[in-house]
Amino acid sequence: MTEGPDGATTAAGVRPARVRRAAPADTDALDALRRAAMAEQASFRGGELYAQREARPIPLPGADDRPLWVGELAGDVVGYLAARADALRDGRVVGVIEAVYVDPPCRGVGVGEAMVDSALEWFRARSCIGVDALALPGARATKNFFEESGFTSRLLVMHHRLEDGRGS
Repeated sequence: MTEGPDGATTAAGVRPARVRRAAPADTDALDALRRAAMAEQASFRGGELYAQREARPIPLPGADDRPLWVGELAGDVVGYLAARADALRDGRVVGVIEAVYVDPPCRGVGVGEAMVDSALEWFRARSCIGVDALALPGARATKNFFEESGFTSRLLVMHHRLEDGRGS
């Protein structure tokens, strides 16, 4: 990836991806992308419970404590990344990528990578000691994306489903 004179991230022979903080005018595009992301997540093992337990609503554009970036191709919003920084008990801070999604036809051209790069800069500016992100079982492309971005596994969550779902 290289940065062009207008700040656009480019890869050889690929449409330039731009990343910026989300604005109120992005709300409709973000809502559509979030619905698509949640539908995609539901197709993976654990996705339904993830949607009910771990998935947070994406932050409103302009929130400083939970920044939201959008990725653009040719001026269209095609992805988003939401983040936060969590204080640890010892006072250190860990970054969290709450959600990242790129419209499937727009994957593989640097949009997700550019958004992660922007988030990593934000985490570094807050002296985070590391960054966590989630990938559901079976979401191989998500896992590979994070590994290619320098992430490694540090925790697996195990779940035992009860037959009737009520615990009895």
